[in-house]
Amino acid sequence: MALCGRGCTLLAAARLQPRGAGFRCASTTTAGLKSESEIDTSENEVVSPEFTNRNPRNLEQLALARKERGWKTTWPKREFWHRLRLERTQHYVEAFVERSNGNVVLSASTREWAIKRHLYSPKGVTACRNLGRVMAQRCLEAGINFVNFKAVIPWERRCDSIQEFEKAMTEGGVVLREPSRIYQ
Repeated sequence: MALCGRGCTLLAAARLQPRGAGFRCASTTTAGLKSESEIDTSENEVVSPEFTNRNPRNLEQLALARKERGWKTTWPKREFWHRLRLERTQHYVEAFVERSNGNVVLSASTREWAIKRHLYSPKGVTACRNLGRVMAQRCLEAGINFVNFKAVIPWERRCDSIQEFEKAMTEGGVVLREPSRIYQ
């Protein structure tokens, strides 16, 4: 174990002698230690022929993973890795990020007390804007940088609250369009 202090490198085998407020380094050499030039590092450079990928989302991030296409008549389309969904009810606004198999990965809602207590109304345009900021932060913390955001009902896209939600998500650093798949 090496310790550094006041320009003196101390080895665990070195003798320390007290000197005033600090320690003085007594120079001793240990016969059992090899210098750095004598250590053989060639075995560290050998690459293993077997590789196990421990990141299940690695192919998605490289845009190589397969997207589920489903049937042509399926609506809404299932050709995405992550989809952002915004649901507005009579009293609250909820946002979900879900995978193509339907599992919800992330969610945020104005029902949550931590969000609700900062809002005047849990269902207005400002609630959608703030919910977009929270969802953008949660997406980035989860490692989701790209999501597919298409309004389920096309005429809802022109609504002010949805436009503010989109704007807050993009300002938060999340791209609301997934990269196209690279075919090999």
